Amino acid sequence: MATIVRGYVTATEFALAETLATLSDVAFEVERIVASGEDAVMPLLWMYGADHDAIAPVFEDDPSVRGAELLSVFEDEYLYRMEWISEIELVVQMLTTPETTIMEAVSEHEYWSLRVLYPTREALTETVEYCKTKGLTFDIESIQEMEGDPSGRYGLSEVQYRALTAAVEAGYYQVPREITMEELAAEFDVSHQALSERLRRAVDTLVAHTVLVGPPSDE
Repeated sequence: MATIVRGYVTATEFALAETLATLSDVAFEVERIVASGEDAVMPLLWMYGADHDAIAPVFEDDPSVRGAELLSVFEDEYLYRMEWISEIELVVQMLTTPETTIMEAVSEHEYWSLRVLYPTREALTETVEYCKTKGLTFDIESIQEMEGDPSGRYGLSEVQYRALTAAVEAGYYQVPREITMEELAAEFDVSHQALSERLRRAVDTLVAHTVLVGPPSDE
């Protein structure tokens, strides 16, 4: 069964550690990562919090970066292509494990937040064992089994998933609302209080699994 894992790795064991340390307000979000050799990967990533003139010399001094190329500018967002060439053992292992996909990689100061799709739990175990062997740290925060229903990707129960998607599709969250709670509850044949609680729990679970994530605390 496919599994989505969210976890954290320090920038010193991933990439751009010196860049993130030099420019504390800069942040990166990876659009795509592909392997480009046994000891290098080529990411396409967005940068926020600095402009090209400020970041260009920092890239040149960062030993993990080679050949940074500015591809596009959108307001205060910059799209780059580059090679990462050091301290990337973990991401190379993930990319070279069959059918494993790094779905998301976002920098958070000295950490990188990763969301990785593994085809099986055995593939995840390979990464865990690899980290132990190499002395690398991959702090796993959550593991979600991808059941047949998409709800499994986000920790939602089947009834929560159906209620939330129905509410969105019916326009309950539009401004102004296109349907009332009472009308929506009638479609599920439950009281509006019961549906309201179901939606509240669904939103709470969805936010907890997609938004309220952060690097491991000191505790």
